Amino acid sequence: MSVKIVPVIMAGGKGTRLWPLSRSSAPKQFIRFLGDQTLFQLTLSRLSDRSMFEPPVVVTNEDFRFLVAEQAREKGVELSAVLLEPVARNTAPAIAAAACLIAERYGKDAIMQVLASDHEITADERYFDAIETARAAAADGFLVTFGIKPTEPATGYGYIEIGEGLPSKAHRVKAFVEKPTAERAEHLIASGNYAWNSGIFMLPVGNLLSEYSRLAPDVLKAAEAGVKKSLRDLDFMRLDAESFAKSPDISIDYAIMEKTSIAAVVPARFAWSDLGSWDSVWKTGERDGDGNLAAANTTLINTKNSLVMTHGIHLAVQGLDDVAVIASEDAVYVGRLGDSQNVGSIVKTLAKAAATSKLTETHPTSYRPWGGYTSIFNGDRFQVKRIFVTPGKKLSLQKHHHRSEHWIVVKGTAEVTVGDDIKMLRENESIYIPLGEVHRLANPGKILLELIEVQTGSYLGEDDIIRLVDEFGRQ
Repeated sequence: MSVKIVPVIMAGGKGTRLWPLSRSSAPKQFIRFLGDQTLFQLTLSRLSDRSMFEPPVVVTNEDFRFLVAEQAREKGVELSAVLLEPVARNTAPAIAAAACLIAERYGKDAIMQVLASDHEITADERYFDAIETARAAAADGFLVTFGIKPTEPATGYGYIEIGEGLPSKAHRVKAFVEKPTAERAEHLIASGNYAWNSGIFMLPVGNLLSEYSRLAPDVLKAAEAGVKKSLRDLDFMRLDAESFAKSPDISIDYAIMEKTSIAAVVPARFAWSDLGSWDSVWKTGERDGDGNLAAANTTLINTKNSLVMTHGIHLAVQGLDDVAVIASEDAVYVGRLGDSQNVGSIVKTLAKAAATSKLTETHPTSYRPWGGYTSIFNGDRFQVKRIFVTPGKKLSLQKHHHRSEHWIVVKGTAEVTVGDDIKMLRENESIYIPLGEVHRLANPGKILLELIEVQTGSYLGEDDIIRLVDEFGRQ
């Protein structure tokens, strides 16, 4: 029987190429685009076969830890570990840290699969055939990457030149090619001997660590110390910040794969996209007879070859061709679909201006370990929010120096602590929290608790929270 694969999901990226839906505090891997699952949850779904996979290790950062935990909980998926990077140091240190942890828990004979959390993949027979081929090559000692058969001369991907065949049906890597020009990309595809570099790996842990020791010893030293000195925080492992920060900022491609003599590639034909731009979302989606990909709450008239998506207001688009119209709760992007690779330049412009910088960072809806809130309206000395609390969860016991609060329950049952009193509130009931009073909100029920909160006061920032007791370890 083949050894089980230990998946490692890379979920720390803060990309904003799919703005305005993707923001630095809630990037694309945690956003629901066209379906009812996020890309991170779809990644978890591909790892559900416990005869093939061990529970996954997730590598992320402080900001996303509760998003990871909550979205895994929604799927009912057990996680082996959640490693928190104290600083961003690219993929080589992150993968090294995961390999050190896996070697400690499963031994150096383990095989790990490294996956991005934000790729769109059709997990059909071709996908799992590629997994089995990669596992066999890794069992033979090779560091394996997945090469995707190109469907167009894309300039946004690196390429892999496919070398001689191996007994496992994988191939040796002959060369890695940087992102090419359009002319070079056409030449590479015409040769028939190149594949897109997917950034997915199958790696024998012992050989991987040996290659780190030989080719990137500074990276390995920092990762080993980061894991050894890590601290347990609820369900998370915090890598030691001082140790991990000493690692060079380098990708695994540059640090290991382009230098090693044991690199292999599995040429794969499953449908794959890194969803790096709105036009890639359009290409991977199911389009109608006019070439449009449109989400709910949209109306299209005399419009062709376009992408129209909304997470709020209804969008009506008329008489256009080759456009992307994307609406979030507080911003709308309109541009030529073919130019959507350049959304990053708009994000940089918005980020530079104080009046618009928050549009690149946060959504009106923010998620917390107990649920979250949506900002509905901000006024002078008051604001209105929708609060939602997951069944069985509670907020911290807290107080505020500058604001009072009114709570109105619209769904579910709330257990409210105000001072020494505890009261149960049901739908259409309300309560007032005076300024400075110690209070707490909890959901003792079986369904989501929703309430409307009206804050009034001289300062309404989220940092005006004095937590007295918090089950999530926050200060």
